[in-house]
Amino acid sequence: MQLTANQQRVLDTLERAGGPLSAYALLDRLREQGFSAPTQVYRALERLAGQGLVHRLETLNAYVTCTHPNECRHGMTAFAICDNCGHIDEFVDIDLGRCLGHWMKNNAFSMRDSTIELRGRCANCASQPQAAAS
Repeated sequence: MQLTANQQRVLDTLERAGGPLSAYALLDRLREQGFSAPTQVYRALERLAGQGLVHRLETLNAYVTCTHPNECRHGMTAFAICDNCGHIDEFVDIDLGRCLGHWMKNNAFSMRDSTIELRGRCANCASQPQAAAS
């Protein structure tokens, strides 16, 4: 799959970020590379998402690179997002896909795509004592 120069710049910026970025945060980081309008970023993100290279995290209104591009093509993507440190794990679970597939079949529902976001605390944060409330 051939990427345009703008798509490649957006993808590279997201990869270097190491975490989610909003479209406007991407725009700020890409201004020196000729980006001047949000539409440039949104167009690139739309094409990258369509190719399964990035995902939009609805609850954060931000984008991340796909860590399993070959497995995401089936339309089911899940993320565990730590509310404490912001760490994000992307995962594909066959059992979850089967469960949802069974539900869709029983309810005559045709899924276009899906992103499941689990919010909570990652293992590292959960193992640390919580700070006392002020």
